[in-house]
Amino acid sequence: MISHLIRIPFHLSVHILFPCNRNRGFRLCFHLFSFDSFDYLCHAYSQLRGKNMTDYRKLIDDLWGYAETGFEEYHSAETMCTFLENEGFQVTRKIAHMETAFEAVYGTGKPVICFLAEYDALSGMNQKADVTHYEPVTCASDNGHGCGHHLLGTGAIRAAVQYRNYLKENSLPGTVKLVGCPAEETGSGKAYLARDGYFDDCDIALTWHPSVYNMVSTGSSQSCIACFFKFHGVSAHAAGSPHLGRSALDACELMNVGVNYLREHMEPTDRVHYAYIDAGGKAPNVVQSEAVLKYFVRSATNPKCMDLYQRVIDCAKGAALMTGTTVDIIFDEGLSNLVPNFTLEDVLAESFRKLYHPCFTQKQLDYAQSFKDTFDTEQSISCIPYSVKDRQSVIDSIRKHPINDFFVETFHSDVCEMGSTDVGDVSWVVPTAQINTACYSYGADAHSWQWVAQGKSETAMQASLLAGDILCDAAKTLYHNPQIIEEAKSELKQRLQGHTYQCLIPADIMPHISKAE
Repeated sequence: MISHLIRIPFHLSVHILFPCNRNRGFRLCFHLFSFDSFDYLCHAYSQLRGKNMTDYRKLIDDLWGYAETGFEEYHSAETMCTFLENEGFQVTRKIAHMETAFEAVYGTGKPVICFLAEYDALSGMNQKADVTHYEPVTCASDNGHGCGHHLLGTGAIRAAVQYRNYLKENSLPGTVKLVGCPAEETGSGKAYLARDGYFDDCDIALTWHPSVYNMVSTGSSQSCIACFFKFHGVSAHAAGSPHLGRSALDACELMNVGVNYLREHMEPTDRVHYAYIDAGGKAPNVVQSEAVLKYFVRSATNPKCMDLYQRVIDCAKGAALMTGTTVDIIFDEGLSNLVPNFTLEDVLAESFRKLYHPCFTQKQLDYAQSFKDTFDTEQSISCIPYSVKDRQSVIDSIRKHPINDFFVETFHSDVCEMGSTDVGDVSWVVPTAQINTACYSYGADAHSWQWVAQGKSETAMQASLLAGDILCDAAKTLYHNPQIIEEAKSELKQRLQGHTYQCLIPADIMPHISKAE
């Protein structure tokens, strides 16, 4: 046994006793305790959650500062690779034709437990840390971690390192694998990794995502295809000789009209979005010869998404025919729907219940409240996830507290949630599941400056490392219960109903930064 003495003001002292094998937890023995010392005990708890806490803190801060967007995460990827190499992992860089993708492996044999790491930022999300109003950092890039992937990547590394420690300390065979997945926001990095077989040897894949809730993620997500429609016409003077022109801009307009009429005849889980990338020019007296649209086409499954995509293409071809123009269809990216796995969700839920013991200092609560005050509470209530069992308890918590401080129980769901993630591609290949931990105050939405501002807080760091510990604990459960791994595989096979993974990205499309070329 190891004893750590923590000095607390007013001559109070607490002895924290825990076994050398930290994976088995610790117990508290205190001589005198009062609510006045609670903040100090919480601080002590956070400091003793594992060794090398300063290393994880530095990793979070470094990734937050780099804030690199998809396929350009050069510093972020290298920092993570170096961290893993220092922990004894064998790291392979630049995999699947992606400069910023990597694979880190430790050990040999079965089972192969894979942890998924992300680390890309968002453009237009530049924001100062810990500031409760919108205030970009001067002399910085326009990017920011508005989706918390710096925390996600760090938590995944924490899981891999802790699980590696467990196998090593107990002289157990088995393989720990962490895959560094770039370009989740735009680029579909995991789709390329899945297409090139980087998950084929895995038995299980586990990951997580920052959130405002502590919960197991359940349900499905939408397949998505992104593409450009580039129309080519003939320029002419719009007043003097319009009959000689063929308007690419008109073709864009008519395509959008056609797609908007198509909406009535789509399934409820279908979504189509578009934006003008190039409207042709700024001179109204010119018949525009070039114009470009970008479309997102989403549906509940890959086959349905492909069908809807073809209908959108027909609208583009019809618009070109009506206007005497031509159209180039440029495929940009594609990602698969998420295949849920209830077997793994149960394992993660049990680990969550076992390990989650909220312990916020008053300083952390005040910090969260200062950000919660920037939101409308009732609007926050409207965004409670569908799968929450006891919605009223969550509603009450949102109204009374600044941050989610309990494990939110969920029911298993097959419902297709609106939105897409390239984790879906992994879930077609190997049983996959994920959790959320509360890194941010109630009310904070993903892809907001408030997420960027809270991204370096003590609460965010603790939630990131908690996620890693939960994933590690789930991996240990799976290791010692191989029948659960087989059950998860059987569930995946049953859900796929004889289908095999077919990447939505054509084989001749290589990883690239999105552009209409």
